[in-house]
Amino acid sequence: MKTSVKNSNLTKDSIWMKEPEDHDFPAAQDYLELLFEPDKARKLVEKLKTVPTITKKSKDILRASKLSLLPETNIHVKENLKKVEKNKKLSPILLVRGENELIIADGYHRLCCSYYLTEDLEVPCRLI
Repeated sequence: MKTSVKNSNLTKDSIWMKEPEDHDFPAAQDYLELLFEPDKARKLVEKLKTVPTITKKSKDILRASKLSLLPETNIHVKENLKKVEKNKKLSPILLVRGENELIIADGYHRLCCSYYLTEDLEVPCRLI
């Protein structure tokens, strides 16, 4: 299933919101609590709330995270592709520098969606 969105002129501003949505932070904390003690996870999320949003290329984020690209048929990736097709913007992703890899605290499916649209597009993210 190839989406028609790929054929249009995509820009960072046409796909991405400028700031993360409020519900992204609790989602990030839930995930980070699997990797860190709850208190440390909470502190990381508090820091993510305060740092500025920057941009990085989706292909670089994916490589640094050492995660596999989810298939385009993944239900959440597919939902995000449909959102973009309907001109709805995606929330920036939340990233934490790990010991040996980048941790995608929230936004893995959005990152994969962005990669399918174009791997060179700048992705807004919060990085600590």
